[in-house]
Amino acid sequence: MERVNETVVREFIFLSFSSAARLQQLLFVTFLLLYLFTLGINAIIISTIVLDRALHIPMYFFLAILSCSEICYTFVIVPKMLVDLLAQRKTISFLGCAIQMFSFLFLGCSHSFLLAVMGYDRYVAICNPLRYSVLMGHGMCMGLVAAACACGFTVAQIITSLVFHLPFYSSNQLHHFFCDISPVLRLASHHNHFSQIVIFMLCTLVLAIPLLLILVSYVHIISAILQFPSTLGRYKAYSTCVSHLIIVTVHYGCASFIYLRPQSNYSSSQDALISVSYTIITPLFNPMIYSLRNKEFKSALCRIVRRTISLS
Repeated sequence: MERVNETVVREFIFLSFSSAARLQQLLFVTFLLLYLFTLGINAIIISTIVLDRALHIPMYFFLAILSCSEICYTFVIVPKMLVDLLAQRKTISFLGCAIQMFSFLFLGCSHSFLLAVMGYDRYVAICNPLRYSVLMGHGMCMGLVAAACACGFTVAQIITSLVFHLPFYSSNQLHHFFCDISPVLRLASHHNHFSQIVIFMLCTLVLAIPLLLILVSYVHIISAILQFPSTLGRYKAYSTCVSHLIIVTVHYGCASFIYLRPQSNYSSSQDALISVSYTIITPLFNPMIYSLRNKEFKSALCRIVRRTISLS
């Protein structure tokens, strides 16, 4: 009876960039350029890996999957954000919000497990080089990627269902630029503590389990590298791991700050700033860090460019 005069929320209004109305056109141009660079660089990486047979090994297969993940992740959030920067009324339907949340959670969680898979790949390559081609065959690589996606899908399905089964009445002003977990939960009229605990535990597990697997992999990798007889061999082994470690640090650092804080420490402005970094900036730099530090990839890219020029 208390809900009779209250309106069920049919859409949400994004307020994240409303306070910077004069800067919205500048932000639009900046974010559009970053988005186009992200698409272009990841497309170049995927094309190079597909076209050059020398890169048809597990490490580059996972890099191509990572680039695909970055393209899809930004596609879920950035185009809508760009449209909203030019729109007077920045809205998204209730169903659209649920779909957006599920999509970015699916891709983000899969990304976490994919980083663990890439850590395992480095472990096998350095600690079991003679059995690498056997242990990391095509079937195993496909299975690991499928497992990462299945874990991401399951977690995203559970969290999205828990969030959008809560009642939403009257308030529909979302202090963010996309449908993230914390901003949407704060609009719920009734907070189910069990649901919040489950969501927090799932976020913790999605971050903790892959990170623990990565740490275990690198403990074995470092102990193996220290036993290498030559300094050059140790340097080459370390160089193949540095890029992965940089991406792991950025990914888990941003995700931990956003999803593992108590709700009492929530700040919409801080969350928006961090979210811009991991939805726009890191998808641009992650593949660049992996590829531009890699001589084998740069050589393959040069071969593709020369081949394209000669054909034209």
